[in-house]
Amino acid sequence: MTTLTGAAPPTHSTPLAFARGFLTGGVVGASLAALVVGAITETVPLFVAGFVLPALYGLLLFLAGIPARAREAAVVPRTALAVIGSLKAVGSETSDPPVRFELTVAPDDGPAFRVDVTQDINLVDLPGYRPGGVVVVRYPPDRPWRARIVERPTPQWEERAASARFDAVPGPAMAAEPRGSQAVGFVRLFGLLVGAALVVLLFREGLFGRDDGAQASPAARPSASAGSSSTVVSSVSATATLGSGQSFLDPGELDRAFDALTRGGDERQALTVVVQERLLSIVFSPAGARTPGFDPRALPHGRFPALVDEATATLGARSPHTWRITADRLTGSLVIRVVATGAGGTASLEADGRGKVLRRAPAP
Repeated sequence: MTTLTGAAPPTHSTPLAFARGFLTGGVVGASLAALVVGAITETVPLFVAGFVLPALYGLLLFLAGIPARAREAAVVPRTALAVIGSLKAVGSETSDPPVRFELTVAPDDGPAFRVDVTQDINLVDLPGYRPGGVVVVRYPPDRPWRARIVERPTPQWEERAASARFDAVPGPAMAAEPRGSQAVGFVRLFGLLVGAALVVLLFREGLFGRDDGAQASPAARPSASAGSSSTVVSSVSATATLGSGQSFLDPGELDRAFDALTRGGDERQALTVVVQERLLSIVFSPAGARTPGFDPRALPHGRFPALVDEATATLGARSPHTWRITADRLTGSLVIRVVATGAGGTASLEADGRGKVLRRAPAP
């Protein structure tokens, strides 16, 4: 009887594992924050990005892993004898229950090593496996933890298994699939926090100041104000607020507000534009980003009062309490949506970039 010794070398986390962990955490954090912030600020593109970002990242990981999977598939598996140290059925719901084996694998051209494998074994064949028994296994030489018991070996290997006698390697299993270390877990958590914080910081004006005119932050650049109105313009958004008793449906108010927020000659594209009774907000496209933006100055401002009147009067929402106009290009073409809520319910309509009504949804 031969006593086997030896073990597979331990695995370590690599810089690539740390980078991938940080990037994965960042994508998860940014996606969750985009969903929450997009819902709170009613920024549709940001909310949609919360779903699109992880899907694109998953696709990127899949494409990046194609060469590695091709290399793994090209590796010729090895066949060797193994002695069963112990076995335990970990399920019994079917006729082929999963069985956990502790095996000592003895390659012909290398040191022996221990490995834990779980494999479905038919109940009829289960009595043939016992501690101390010798079986034939097949495994990739670079991934020994994927060893599988060959249930129907060739006559040559079956004869070798029947005549072999050797002891198991003592101690715990040494060949195991590499797992992320605690350090990688901390890096992943750090990436999650960084991704979430980045989204919150980029949209902090719309998140914390959309009801009170958004007090100017250090990064914001305040513009001139007239009377009781005020405007705040930053690199990612702009807001204009009117005082009590004023409305953006008053003649000339929207023209003056858009001129102040876009700085006259500012050609930045907008992701969304939202107009309420005394609040106008614009979310700009990030510099260099290929997003479906539009020129906010090209909106048909003069048609907005008529659209609100139609939503509140002809669509059945009598005595409106609130109304909102939203403009975006999420579907490819510019769409203007008007929603009015009053005692008669909620009415809405959609118009194109020239202010022509396309669809109506009267209040119940």
